[in-house]
Amino acid sequence: MADGERPTVAPATVDDVDDVTDLWVALAAGQRRHGSTLLAEANRGAVREWVARSAVTGELLVARGADGRAVGFVGFALDREGYERDGVRGTVSNLFVTPDRRGEGIGADLLDAAERALAAAGAERVALEALADNERARAFYADRGYDLHRVELTKPLPDSPADERGDGPASETR
Repeated sequence: MADGERPTVAPATVDDVDDVTDLWVALAAGQRRHGSTLLAEANRGAVREWVARSAVTGELLVARGADGRAVGFVGFALDREGYERDGVRGTVSNLFVTPDRRGEGIGADLLDAAERALAAAGAERVALEALADNERARAFYADRGYDLHRVELTKPLPDSPADERGDGPASETR
């Protein structure tokens, strides 16, 4: 372990808002290499609001190292889309561990804790998303029993800003 002690996982507090927001910005920046369209820094304000709201509602867990600093986090919630389902579904979002602490079991601890919290809230199944190009994340979730359920397909429209940036198949065939 990097600091000799396994981090503790606990509910986030309002004191964690800035640290978790910084971690989310790092997550979003890193996900760009896997095809994410989210802009990291441009979403800082919206993410800060999500982090604060999730800390208050108890839907955010933080892994803290021995020094008390956040080294990872995970968001979770009961699905509130408004559609009738055959069971209660929970969702896990934004699981992240700092690169220097990966491989220590922190992500598994965060995911396990989120699953326990969702089960206690009445969830019967859990859904989450991973970018198709992020093989490490997909393998991590598969190792923990997650199977493919839905597949999202995207493409840039001709002459769109995404097409001009080279973010999709249309630019690759030119």
